[in-house]
Amino acid sequence: MKLKQHFWVGWAIGAIVITSCSDQTTSQRQQPDTKRETSLRSVTLDRAKVVMGQTLYVPIYSHIYHYNNQDRVMNLSATLSIRNTDLTNSIIITSVRYYDTDGQLIGQQIKSPLELKPLASTEFFIAADDTRGGSGANFIVEWVAEKIVYEPVIEAIMISTSSSQGISFISPAKVLKQYKIQK
Repeated sequence: MKLKQHFWVGWAIGAIVITSCSDQTTSQRQQPDTKRETSLRSVTLDRAKVVMGQTLYVPIYSHIYHYNNQDRVMNLSATLSIRNTDLTNSIIITSVRYYDTDGQLIGQQIKSPLELKPLASTEFFIAADDTRGGSGANFIVEWVAEKIVYEPVIEAIMISTSSSQGISFISPAKVLKQYKIQK
């Protein structure tokens, strides 16, 4: 893809990249790899074996306001990324819940605990035309581990490529609860 302009702008919630994109259509873009599911498998969680875990808040923006008023919005797609940074041990994702601006639960993204293998990643996608979350949407993510592990990297990436302009930025997770049991 040829880029005509490339600007980096700092923002309190992360890095913003604004680019002018070529006229590539959606059908010309590569489709996502559906083989990513191999890094996840459903597991039965034995809470007695859990030695650490976290509950995290991840801000998501279904849209942002632009120009000089709140009447002009830009819809954004959002990807919640969960990356197991541990070299040898799995983590277990126990809950991924999506909430709207008013704090109302929109939906649960997983039905049962999922094991995320060492160095594996997974993501949860909110489409740009899904505006139920609003500008103050968020995910609450809960994970645990049966061994002491390095904490995963959990963040959201928002993007829009409407017209000939593109905008993208990241939103890091904030730890709400953390626990480690010494056995």
